[in-house]
Amino acid sequence: MDAVENQRRVWHAWAGRHGLDGDAVYAVALRTRPVETFAEVAPGADPEECLALLHALEDEDVRTGSYGAFAGAAELLGALPADRWALVTSNYEHRVRGRFERTGLPLPGVIVDAASVPEGKPSPVPYLHAARALGADPARYLVIEDAPSGVRAGRAAGMTVWTVNTPVAAEGSHRHFTTLAEAVPEILARF
Repeated sequence: MDAVENQRRVWHAWAGRHGLDGDAVYAVALRTRPVETFAEVAPGADPEECLALLHALEDEDVRTGSYGAFAGAAELLGALPADRWALVTSNYEHRVRGRFERTGLPLPGVIVDAASVPEGKPSPVPYLHAARALGADPARYLVIEDAPSGVRAGRAAGMTVWTVNTPVAAEGSHRHFTTLAEAVPEILARF
């Protein structure tokens, strides 16, 4: 699902409410979990208040924002059995479900969200949690990522990591595709 612009708008709105530069805050938010972002960009602010505002902005965006699926997403996810893949996200499950419902994309049987694990990406914990939930050997797991922190997390978990939807491969990626659509045949062949 393509929610990049939505997340950018949410973080810019959050930054504006705190008198911060939206681009600078978003750059930090791309590589850390929200609480870690707050600590770095607004160290004097109350983390609970920061999180409450972010959650309100995100929930509003899930209700009213415009979402689309990346080219190839419907084909890929429609071909995968729900019990054979997981979604690992730094967001929260109710928002992921809302966005997927708005785009009509199928959901997996396993969603590992920010509330599921004590550490987020780049820690390997979220991906290892997903592998356990699927009953999969991490060494046989294929991670599809678009963020450097996710690539580091997948690699640290001992998994194969392919990057998609980025102009260049993130450091550590085993393979790179500029679009998800380009990767779909390769992902399905490996599956």
